[in-house]
Amino acid sequence: MIYSISGKLLTKGLNTAVIDTGAVAYEVFISAATYRNLPATGHQANLFTHFVMREDAVALYGFSAIEEKNLFLLLLTISKIGPKLALAILSAMDSKKFMNAVVNGDAGLISTIPGIGRKSAERIILELKDKFGQIAAQAGETSAAGNTDDVVSALTNLGYSRADCQKAVNKIYKTDSGFEELFRLALKELSQ
Repeated sequence: MIYSISGKLLTKGLNTAVIDTGAVAYEVFISAATYRNLPATGHQANLFTHFVMREDAVALYGFSAIEEKNLFLLLLTISKIGPKLALAILSAMDSKKFMNAVVNGDAGLISTIPGIGRKSAERIILELKDKFGQIAAQAGETSAAGNTDDVVSALTNLGYSRADCQKAVNKIYKTDSGFEELFRLALKELSQ
């Protein structure tokens, strides 16, 4: 509904920021990563947003990077993870490090996030790997080893820039690698 907002940053805290767009000032819930990326108060701020309306609350969530917003939206598709827990996950761990942990099946690392136990971490890995698989399927056939365009396309669907994706794929490319291995290795390269 509200894709992004731009305006003067009035206040910022660890959990929220207030942005004055001219006629309206919006309070936006943010992650620790977004907090670190915000400018000083009084300066222009731009956030990608996600609007959530429920029976008991209306909230706007903001992200300084599209990758973080895309990951937030993926987290919301997992059972028992709502916007507050998804934001807590993004605050506790860098989004690229988190995606790398999911791709590598590192439930131990994910379970170090407050509010996430071992079973929840395993469920997140299972469900997000499926989401990454859907992105891969949209990109094309998974068996063509030389088809790096499919890997680049799948990574750009996660919100990375096309140039960064191409650079990462070129760096890790092996002629005998399948799509899934190239995708995993390129994602790992992008998260470093």
